[in-house]
Amino acid sequence: MGKLVEAAYYWVVSLILTGTLGLFLPFIIYYVSTAIGLEGDLTKGLSCTYLSVVFIFCLLLPHIPRGRLNSKGKAIFITGCDTGFGLIAAKKFDAMGMHVFAGCYLKDKGGEGAKLLQDTGSERLKVIQLDVSSDESVKDAVDFIGKNLPAGQTGLWGVINNAGTSAFGDIEWSSMELYKHVADVNLWGVVRVTKACLPLIRRAKGRVVNMASGISRMAAPSRSVYCITKFGVQAFSDCLRYEMKQWGVKVSILEPGNYIAGTSIFTKESVSALADKMWSQMNDTVKKDYGRTYFNKKVNEMVGYCNAGTTDLSPVINAYEDALLSKNPSTRYFPMSPYWKIKVFIMTHFPTAIADYIYITRGSSTVAPTKYD
Repeated sequence: MGKLVEAAYYWVVSLILTGTLGLFLPFIIYYVSTAIGLEGDLTKGLSCTYLSVVFIFCLLLPHIPRGRLNSKGKAIFITGCDTGFGLIAAKKFDAMGMHVFAGCYLKDKGGEGAKLLQDTGSERLKVIQLDVSSDESVKDAVDFIGKNLPAGQTGLWGVINNAGTSAFGDIEWSSMELYKHVADVNLWGVVRVTKACLPLIRRAKGRVVNMASGISRMAAPSRSVYCITKFGVQAFSDCLRYEMKQWGVKVSILEPGNYIAGTSIFTKESVSALADKMWSQMNDTVKKDYGRTYFNKKVNEMVGYCNAGTTDLSPVINAYEDALLSKNPSTRYFPMSPYWKIKVFIMTHFPTAIADYIYITRGSSTVAPTKYD
Protein backbone atom coordinates (compact mmCIF):
# COMPACT_ATOMS: atom_id res chain seq x y z
CA MET A 1 0.00 0.00 0.00
CA GLY A 2 2.86 2.40 0.79
CA LYS A 3 4.31 2.10 -2.72
CA LEU A 4 0.88 2.75 -4.25
CA VAL A 5 0.45 5.88 -2.16
CA GLU A 6 3.91 7.12 -3.08
CA ALA A 7 3.28 6.43 -6.77
CA ALA A 8 -0.01 8.35 -6.56
CA TYR A 9 1.76 11.23 -4.83
CA TYR A 10 4.38 11.55 -7.58
CA TRP A 11 1.66 11.23 -10.23
CA VAL A 12 -0.35 14.09 -8.72
CA VAL A 13 2.73 16.29 -8.30
CA SER A 14 3.81 15.54 -11.86
CA LEU A 15 0.35 16.39 -13.16
CA ILE A 16 0.25 19.70 -11.31
CA LEU A 17 3.74 20.71 -12.41
CA THR A 18 3.07 19.64 -15.98
CA GLY A 19 0.00 21.83 -16.03
CA THR A 20 1.89 24.73 -14.50
CA LEU A 21 4.86 24.41 -16.83
CA GLY A 22 2.76 23.69 -19.87
CA LEU A 23 -0.05 26.23 -19.45
CA PHE A 24 0.47 29.03 -16.98
CA LEU A 25 4.22 29.57 -16.92
CA PRO A 26 4.66 30.03 -20.68
CA PHE A 27 2.11 32.83 -20.74
CA ILE A 28 3.71 34.59 -17.78
CA ILE A 29 7.19 34.34 -19.27
CA TYR A 30 5.91 35.47 -22.67
CA TYR A 31 4.25 38.64 -21.39
CA VAL A 32 7.11 39.55 -19.04
CA SER A 33 9.77 39.04 -21.72
CA THR A 34 7.75 40.97 -24.27
CA ALA A 35 7.22 43.85 -21.85
CA ILE A 36 10.96 44.26 -21.30
CA GLY A 37 11.74 44.02 -25.02
CA LEU A 38 13.05 40.44 -25.27
CA GLU A 39 12.15 37.85 -27.86
CA GLY A 40 9.03 36.50 -26.22
CA ASP A 41 8.62 33.21 -28.07
CA LEU A 42 12.31 32.29 -27.82
CA THR A 43 12.49 33.17 -24.13
CA LYS A 44 9.32 31.24 -23.43
CA GLY A 45 10.53 28.11 -25.15
CA LEU A 46 14.00 28.14 -23.63
CA SER A 47 12.70 28.82 -20.12
CA CYS A 48 10.14 26.04 -20.24
CA THR A 49 12.71 23.61 -21.59
CA TYR A 50 15.22 24.60 -18.92
CA LEU A 51 12.72 24.29 -16.07
CA SER A 52 11.46 20.96 -17.34
CA VAL A 53 15.02 19.59 -17.51
CA VAL A 54 15.78 20.85 -13.99
CA PHE A 55 12.59 19.29 -12.65
CA ILE A 56 13.28 15.92 -14.26
CA PHE A 57 16.88 16.00 -13.02
CA CYS A 58 15.72 16.68 -9.44
CA LEU A 59 13.34 13.71 -9.59
CA LEU A 60 16.05 11.42 -10.93
CA LEU A 61 18.93 12.67 -8.74
CA PRO A 62 18.30 10.35 -5.76
CA HIS A 63 18.30 7.37 -8.13
CA ILE A 64 21.47 8.24 -10.03
CA PRO A 65 24.38 5.93 -9.02
CA ARG A 66 26.92 7.92 -7.02
CA GLY A 67 29.49 5.19 -6.49
CA ARG A 68 29.93 3.01 -3.43
CA LEU A 69 32.79 2.34 -1.07
CA ASN A 70 33.80 -1.05 0.26
CA SER A 71 32.36 -1.55 3.73
CA LYS A 72 34.80 -4.25 4.83
CA GLY A 73 37.06 -3.28 7.67
CA LYS A 74 35.79 0.27 8.18
CA ALA A 75 35.31 1.29 11.82
CA ILE A 76 32.22 3.24 12.87
CA PHE A 77 30.74 4.48 16.12
CA ILE A 78 26.95 4.49 16.62
CA THR A 79 25.25 6.08 19.61
CA GLY A 80 21.87 5.04 20.99
CA CYS A 81 22.08 1.33 20.17
CA ASP A 82 19.82 0.08 22.96
CA THR A 83 16.72 0.09 20.73
CA GLY A 84 15.27 1.32 17.46
CA PHE A 85 17.41 2.67 14.65
CA GLY A 86 20.70 2.29 16.51
CA LEU A 87 20.18 -1.36 17.41
CA ILE A 88 19.22 -2.33 13.84
CA ALA A 89 22.04 -0.27 12.32
CA ALA A 90 24.65 -1.88 14.60
CA LYS A 91 23.50 -5.36 13.60
CA LYS A 92 23.37 -4.54 9.90
CA PHE A 93 26.77 -2.87 9.66
CA ASP A 94 28.36 -5.66 11.67
CA ALA A 95 26.92 -8.17 9.18
CA MET A 96 28.43 -6.08 6.36
CA GLY A 97 31.93 -6.63 7.73
CA MET A 98 32.38 -3.28 9.46
CA HIS A 99 33.96 -2.78 12.86
CA VAL A 100 31.09 -1.41 14.94
CA PHE A 101 31.42 0.37 18.27
CA ALA A 102 27.87 0.37 19.62
CA GLY A 103 27.17 2.90 22.35
CA CYS A 104 24.45 1.69 24.74
CA TYR A 105 23.10 3.76 27.62
CA LEU A 106 21.74 0.68 29.39
CA LYS A 107 24.73 -1.63 29.01
CA ASP A 108 25.73 -1.39 32.68
CA LYS A 109 22.08 -1.84 33.68
CA GLY A 110 21.67 -5.10 31.81
CA GLY A 111 19.80 -3.60 28.89
CA GLU A 112 18.28 -6.09 26.44
CA GLY A 113 19.67 -4.29 23.38
CA ALA A 114 23.22 -4.41 24.69
CA LYS A 115 22.84 -8.09 25.59
CA LEU A 116 21.48 -8.92 22.15
CA LEU A 117 24.39 -7.22 20.41
CA GLN A 118 26.93 -8.93 22.66
CA ASP A 119 25.35 -12.35 22.19
CA THR A 120 24.72 -12.23 18.43
CA GLY A 121 27.36 -9.86 17.09
CA SER A 122 30.68 -10.83 15.58
CA GLU A 123 34.02 -10.25 17.28
CA ARG A 124 34.21 -6.97 15.35
CA LEU A 125 31.20 -5.57 17.23
CA LYS A 126 32.05 -4.01 20.57
CA VAL A 127 29.36 -2.72 22.91
CA ILE A 128 30.37 0.35 24.91
CA GLN A 129 28.70 1.94 27.92
CA LEU A 130 27.69 5.42 26.75
CA ASP A 131 25.76 8.33 28.20
CA VAL A 132 25.93 11.09 25.57
CA SER A 133 24.98 13.69 28.20
CA SER A 134 28.14 12.95 30.21
CA ASP A 135 31.53 14.40 29.26
CA GLU A 136 33.30 11.64 31.17
CA SER A 137 31.30 8.83 29.57
CA VAL A 138 31.89 10.16 26.07
CA LYS A 139 35.61 10.61 26.74
CA ASP A 140 35.93 7.06 28.06
CA ALA A 141 34.09 5.68 25.03
CA VAL A 142 36.21 7.54 22.49
CA ASP A 143 39.41 6.61 24.33
CA PHE A 144 38.34 2.96 24.11
CA ILE A 145 37.65 3.34 20.38
CA GLY A 146 41.03 4.93 19.77
CA LYS A 147 42.76 2.01 21.48
CA ASN A 148 40.72 -0.66 19.71
CA LEU A 149 40.70 0.44 16.09
CA PRO A 150 41.36 -2.30 13.51
CA ALA A 151 45.02 -3.09 12.91
CA GLY A 152 46.71 -0.60 10.62
CA GLN A 153 44.04 2.09 11.05
CA THR A 154 44.64 5.31 12.91
CA GLY A 155 41.26 6.88 12.27
CA LEU A 156 37.54 6.27 12.61
CA TRP A 157 35.57 6.09 9.36
CA GLY A 158 32.26 7.31 10.70
CA VAL A 159 30.15 8.38 13.64
CA ILE A 160 26.37 8.15 13.61
CA ASN A 161 24.83 10.43 16.21
CA ASN A 162 21.66 8.40 16.58
CA ALA A 163 20.94 8.69 20.33
CA GLY A 164 17.91 10.78 21.17
CA THR A 165 14.99 11.33 23.47
CA SER A 166 11.73 13.19 23.17
CA ALA A 167 9.08 15.03 25.14
CA PHE A 168 5.85 16.94 24.64
CA GLY A 169 3.91 19.69 26.34
CA ASP A 170 2.97 23.31 25.85
CA ILE A 171 5.67 25.81 26.77
CA GLU A 172 3.97 26.91 30.01
CA TRP A 173 3.68 23.28 31.09
CA SER A 174 7.28 22.31 30.44
CA SER A 175 9.87 22.80 33.17
CA MET A 176 13.35 24.12 32.54
CA GLU A 177 14.58 20.78 33.85
CA LEU A 178 12.78 19.05 30.97
CA TYR A 179 14.16 21.50 28.40
CA LYS A 180 17.69 20.98 29.68
CA HIS A 181 17.41 17.18 29.83
CA VAL A 182 16.19 16.77 26.26
CA ALA A 183 18.73 19.29 24.96
CA ASP A 184 21.57 17.57 26.80
CA VAL A 185 20.84 14.37 24.88
CA ASN A 186 19.59 15.54 21.49
CA LEU A 187 21.73 18.63 20.94
CA TRP A 188 24.65 18.80 23.35
CA GLY A 189 25.03 15.02 23.06
CA VAL A 190 25.56 15.39 19.32
CA VAL A 191 28.04 18.22 19.85
CA ARG A 192 29.82 16.38 22.67
CA VAL A 193 30.24 13.10 20.76
CA THR A 194 31.18 14.79 17.49
CA LYS A 195 33.86 16.99 19.05
CA ALA A 196 35.38 14.00 20.84
CA CYS A 197 35.45 11.94 17.61
CA LEU A 198 36.63 14.59 15.16
CA PRO A 199 40.38 13.98 15.49
CA LEU A 200 39.82 10.31 14.62
CA ILE A 201 37.34 11.16 11.86
CA ARG A 202 39.67 13.72 10.27
CA ARG A 203 42.52 11.23 10.08
CA ALA A 204 40.33 8.84 8.11
CA LYS A 205 38.69 11.61 6.01
CA GLY A 206 35.52 9.98 7.21
CA ARG A 207 31.86 10.76 7.78
CA VAL A 208 29.67 12.38 10.40
CA VAL A 209 25.98 11.46 10.23
CA ASN A 210 23.58 13.36 12.50
CA MET A 211 19.99 12.48 13.30
CA ALA A 212 17.72 15.50 13.05
CA SER A 213 13.98 15.18 12.42
CA GLY A 214 11.15 15.97 10.06
CA ILE A 215 10.33 18.77 12.49
CA SER A 216 13.85 20.14 12.59
CA ARG A 217 12.99 22.88 10.09
CA MET A 218 9.33 23.38 10.93
CA ALA A 219 7.92 23.78 14.41
CA ALA A 220 4.90 22.05 15.92
CA PRO A 221 2.66 23.00 18.85
CA SER A 222 3.37 21.18 22.11
CA ARG A 223 6.77 20.06 20.79
CA SER A 224 9.04 23.03 21.59
CA VAL A 225 11.17 20.97 23.99
CA TYR A 226 12.02 18.60 21.15
CA CYS A 227 11.97 21.02 18.19
CA ILE A 228 14.58 23.44 19.50
CA THR A 229 17.09 20.61 19.93
CA LYS A 230 16.62 19.36 16.36
CA PHE A 231 16.77 22.87 14.93
CA GLY A 232 20.09 23.14 16.76
CA VAL A 233 21.34 19.87 15.22
CA GLN A 234 20.64 21.34 11.78
CA ALA A 235 22.66 24.48 12.53
CA PHE A 236 25.53 22.56 14.12
CA SER A 237 25.69 20.11 11.20
CA ASP A 238 25.75 22.89 8.60
CA CYS A 239 28.57 24.70 10.40
CA LEU A 240 30.46 21.43 10.78
CA ARG A 241 30.06 20.64 7.09
CA TYR A 242 31.56 23.98 6.08
CA GLU A 243 34.51 23.59 8.44
CA MET A 244 35.24 19.94 7.63
CA LYS A 245 35.22 20.31 3.85
CA GLN A 246 38.92 21.26 3.81
CA TRP A 247 39.70 18.00 5.66
CA GLY A 248 37.77 15.80 3.26
CA VAL A 249 35.19 14.93 5.94
CA LYS A 250 31.59 14.67 4.75
CA VAL A 251 28.65 15.57 7.00
CA SER A 252 25.09 14.35 6.44
CA ILE A 253 21.81 15.04 8.20
CA LEU A 254 18.79 12.75 8.43
CA GLU A 255 15.29 14.23 8.65
CA PRO A 256 12.98 11.25 9.26
CA GLY A 257 9.20 11.41 9.24
CA ASN A 258 6.97 9.74 11.80
CA TYR A 259 8.51 6.52 13.16
CA ILE A 260 7.03 6.66 16.66
CA ALA A 261 5.28 3.30 16.29
CA GLY A 262 8.48 1.66 15.06
CA THR A 263 10.88 3.09 17.62
CA SER A 264 8.66 3.42 20.72
CA ILE A 265 10.29 6.76 21.50
CA PHE A 266 6.86 7.45 23.00
CA THR A 267 4.77 4.83 24.80
CA LYS A 268 1.45 5.19 26.57
CA GLU A 269 3.26 4.62 29.86
CA SER A 270 5.95 7.25 29.23
CA VAL A 271 3.38 9.79 28.02
CA SER A 272 1.21 9.24 31.09
CA ALA A 273 4.19 9.47 33.44
CA LEU A 274 5.39 12.73 31.88
CA ALA A 275 1.85 14.15 31.92
CA ASP A 276 1.41 13.37 35.63
CA LYS A 277 4.74 14.97 36.47
CA MET A 278 4.00 17.98 34.29
CA TRP A 279 0.61 18.62 35.90
CA SER A 280 1.99 18.21 39.42
CA GLN A 281 4.73 20.80 38.74
CA MET A 282 2.44 23.46 37.22
CA ASN A 283 1.56 26.44 39.34
CA ASP A 284 -2.07 27.10 40.21
CA THR A 285 -2.43 29.97 37.74
CA VAL A 286 -1.43 27.86 34.74
CA LYS A 287 -3.66 24.98 35.91
CA LYS A 288 -6.63 27.30 36.26
CA ASP A 289 -6.12 29.11 32.95
CA TYR A 290 -5.67 26.01 30.79
CA GLY A 291 -7.97 23.69 32.70
CA ARG A 292 -7.77 19.95 33.17
CA THR A 293 -10.10 19.22 30.22
CA TYR A 294 -7.82 20.95 27.73
CA PHE A 295 -4.72 19.42 29.31
CA ASN A 296 -6.19 15.91 29.15
CA LYS A 297 -7.17 16.35 25.52
CA LYS A 298 -3.61 17.31 24.56
CA VAL A 299 -2.24 14.34 26.50
CA ASN A 300 -4.70 11.96 24.83
CA GLU A 301 -3.62 13.28 21.43
CA MET A 302 -0.05 12.36 22.28
CA VAL A 303 -1.15 8.92 23.51
CA GLY A 304 -2.77 8.44 20.11
CA TYR A 305 0.55 9.19 18.42
CA CYS A 306 2.16 6.21 20.17
CA ASN A 307 0.71 3.94 17.49
CA ALA A 308 1.19 6.42 14.65
CA GLY A 309 3.68 6.35 11.83
CA THR A 310 5.44 3.48 10.12
CA THR A 311 6.92 0.43 11.78
CA ASP A 312 9.32 -0.20 8.88
CA LEU A 313 12.61 1.36 9.95
CA SER A 314 14.53 0.36 6.82
CA PRO A 315 14.33 3.79 5.08
CA VAL A 316 16.33 5.34 7.93
CA ILE A 317 18.82 2.46 8.05
CA ASN A 318 19.29 2.68 4.29
CA ALA A 319 19.93 6.42 4.61
CA TYR A 320 22.56 5.74 7.28
CA GLU A 321 24.21 3.24 4.94
CA ASP A 322 24.25 5.62 2.00
CA ALA A 323 25.64 8.45 4.13
CA LEU A 324 28.49 6.20 5.29
CA LEU A 325 29.34 4.35 2.09
CA SER A 326 28.31 6.44 -0.91
CA LYS A 327 31.25 8.10 -2.64
CA ASN A 328 29.10 11.22 -2.87
CA PRO A 329 26.66 11.14 0.05
CA SER A 330 23.73 13.53 0.20
CA THR A 331 23.85 16.46 2.59
CA ARG A 332 20.28 15.74 3.71
CA TYR A 333 18.22 12.57 3.65
CA PHE A 334 14.44 12.54 3.91
CA PRO A 335 13.26 9.04 4.90
CA MET A 336 9.61 9.98 5.22
CA SER A 337 6.21 9.23 3.74
CA PRO A 338 4.74 11.33 0.90
CA TYR A 339 2.45 13.08 3.42
CA TRP A 340 5.45 14.29 5.41
CA LYS A 341 7.37 15.32 2.30
CA ILE A 342 4.46 17.49 1.18
CA LYS A 343 4.01 18.95 4.67
CA VAL A 344 7.68 19.82 5.08
CA PHE A 345 7.76 21.46 1.65
CA ILE A 346 4.65 23.55 2.35
CA MET A 347 5.77 24.54 5.85
CA THR A 348 9.22 25.62 4.67
CA HIS A 349 8.41 27.18 1.27
CA PHE A 350 4.86 28.54 1.35
CA PRO A 351 3.90 31.90 2.90
CA THR A 352 3.66 31.39 6.66
CA ALA A 353 0.00 32.43 6.86
CA ILE A 354 -1.00 29.78 4.30
CA ALA A 355 1.14 27.02 5.82
CA ASP A 356 -0.11 27.82 9.33
CA TYR A 357 -3.73 27.71 8.19
CA ILE A 358 -3.33 24.34 6.47
CA TYR A 359 -1.48 22.52 9.23
CA ILE A 360 -1.86 24.49 12.45
CA THR A 361 -4.88 26.82 12.62
CA ARG A 362 -7.31 24.62 10.70
CA GLY A 363 -6.48 21.58 12.79
CA SER A 364 -6.29 23.30 16.19
CA SER A 365 -8.03 21.82 19.19
CA THR A 366 -11.78 22.33 19.48
CA VAL A 367 -11.46 22.30 23.27
CA ALA A 368 -10.32 25.78 24.24
CA PRO A 369 -8.43 26.56 27.44
CA THR A 370 -10.45 27.85 30.35
CA LYS A 371 -11.26 31.54 29.97
CA TYR A 372 -10.19 33.86 32.74
CA ASP A 373 -11.14 37.38 33.75
